[in-house]
Amino acid sequence: MNFLLDPWPWYIGGPVIALTMFLSYFFGKRFGMSSNLDTLCSVAGASKVSSNFKSDIKPQYWSLVVVLGAVIGGFIAMSFMTSNPEVKISADTLTDLSKLGIVYSTDSLVPESIFGLDAVLSVKGFAILLLGGLLVGFGARYAGGCTSGHSIVGLSSLQLPSLIATIGFFVGGLIMTWFIFPLIF
Repeated sequence: MNFLLDPWPWYIGGPVIALTMFLSYFFGKRFGMSSNLDTLCSVAGASKVSSNFKSDIKPQYWSLVVVLGAVIGGFIAMSFMTSNPEVKISADTLTDLSKLGIVYSTDSLVPESIFGLDAVLSVKGFAILLLGGLLVGFGARYAGGCTSGHSIVGLSSLQLPSLIATIGFFVGGLIMTWFIFPLIF
């Protein structure tokens, strides 16, 4: 049972991802989370507002099962399959975060000072989440996919645009971490 409760090592997780990619290619399906947003918007009637969502969505209904599975799987994993809920963060990271005024508890996945209810309901916290969400949504749409779509699916199919997008994700992450994040906090 501990095998299910403990994090899986790379030599198991990697082949499982590779098998998933092989199966999606074999069955001619598109795999990625941000592409599911198109399907959700189309189902919700966004085609009345934008012609971008006017397409045959019936072949994409299967992808909504992927989203539902990710949500349910994440809930099950967090609620029932965590043998050691302590989050292990390096001492250097905790020191750097404390210099920015971010207190991080090892019994939570996210710092309460940023994602706690008080922080989220503040003007600054709400503005950061709103702007961040808009930028992530715009970036995923502009790049033609999200980080998992490009970095796993696109790179595994040797697509040059996915390589360029993945390099851009890393450069953007470095800029955010080293320059913008300290300015915000």
